[in-house]
Amino acid sequence: MTSFDTLEEILYAHSSNKIIPGLERISRLLERLGNPQNSFKAVHIVGTNGKGSTGAFISSVLKESGYNTCFYSSPHLESPGERLLINGEALSPSEWIEAANLAVSKILPDDKDLPSYFELLTACAFILARRHNIEAGVIEAGLGGKLDATNLLADTACSVIASVSIDHTEYLGHTLESIAGEKFAVIKPNTPAVFSGLDESLIGMFKTFCRENKALPFIVSEQARVDNVKVSPEGNEFDFYSPDLELHGVRTNLIGAYQIKNAALALSALSQVREAFPKISHEAILSGMSKASWHGRLEIISREPLIILDGGHNYDGVKNLCESVRTLWPDKRICVIYAAMRDKDYTGCLELFSEKLHPAVYFTTVPGMKRAAGTGELLDSAKKFSWLNEPEGFELPVDAVNKALSDSSYDLVLVCGSLYLIGYIRPRIIELLDTFKVFTQRQ
Repeated sequence: MTSFDTLEEILYAHSSNKIIPGLERISRLLERLGNPQNSFKAVHIVGTNGKGSTGAFISSVLKESGYNTCFYSSPHLESPGERLLINGEALSPSEWIEAANLAVSKILPDDKDLPSYFELLTACAFILARRHNIEAGVIEAGLGGKLDATNLLADTACSVIASVSIDHTEYLGHTLESIAGEKFAVIKPNTPAVFSGLDESLIGMFKTFCRENKALPFIVSEQARVDNVKVSPEGNEFDFYSPDLELHGVRTNLIGAYQIKNAALALSALSQVREAFPKISHEAILSGMSKASWHGRLEIISREPLIILDGGHNYDGVKNLCESVRTLWPDKRICVIYAAMRDKDYTGCLELFSEKLHPAVYFTTVPGMKRAAGTGELLDSAKKFSWLNEPEGFELPVDAVNKALSDSSYDLVLVCGSLYLIGYIRPRIIELLDTFKVFTQRQ
């Protein structure tokens, strides 16, 4: 058993198996721990899509600026240790286990309810941030905002709201406005609040929240712009203009047109936190933006054969994915390997794939994941749309990838639909590729 398996055992043994919105449990636990979340200045990021990439950009710039920086994000792909990076590096399992043991020691027998897994993991991350004397924390919300475990930060330098779209309706509401309300509720008084403004219908609502909280609003779609945009499979390049920041030749390794929107959001946030973090310079911004990395989002895991991994799991995420794939690889014949959680709009996503990419499609599931839709469910849904092939189902993702690699009629294999799928398949890709290369050399 690995040490991270030991960590997971501790977390699951002392947490509730239910998601119950509310801050009472995490507030109680953090108070008993001495409120470690108050030991650093934070950039708090909420939103439906783009939080992770935006956070990766911001944390990379803060690190390049000379700040002792942490980045807390979710979910993880392969191990919970990925969720907290200190200056871009993961911590050892032993440090996580030590933090977990401290956290669970503060859960008392007469507590009415246990913290959730995410609440307990968040407490561990805050403990570790304090132990490492973090100066700048980039903290991504897990779900929503208002009642998320991360919304107890006392020293927030900026609230950042990425895109807002329909997701997690069982917890956040069934309308765009109700979901936005949960996310805008993290805005703090007398503090910058930066909103992407990608949905124009929510801009007025954002301004109202800022006015009522006496916050300092910044709307990227209205107050910033990018120019001279160049996108390629090697990365993006653009110029950025805002009232407080002008940059030429910004380069990023995160590919896809939607990453330019995330980069513009990150740059807008950085322009608003220079009072809180005065060491930020133009040079540090350009360097940090170019060094930022983020796995599982339009990630080229192999160029020969061409295999892309993407964890886009809702309608807007898949729409961005399809647009970027067609922009970057306009003439490629594509095979999509797809798995989804049962509670997601996979029918809408399949319609997008069919219309935008016209691919072949193989369905799979995530082994051991009860939430995952079965291949039969996905095959039934796929009957409504047209594909290059007769869709097939595979219980093991590796079998689907092997089938795609064995068919020379595909130029690009796109593995997507759920971050859980990406987390499962990513560590197995190298082994698959090694096997594939040996096989093709023998032909």
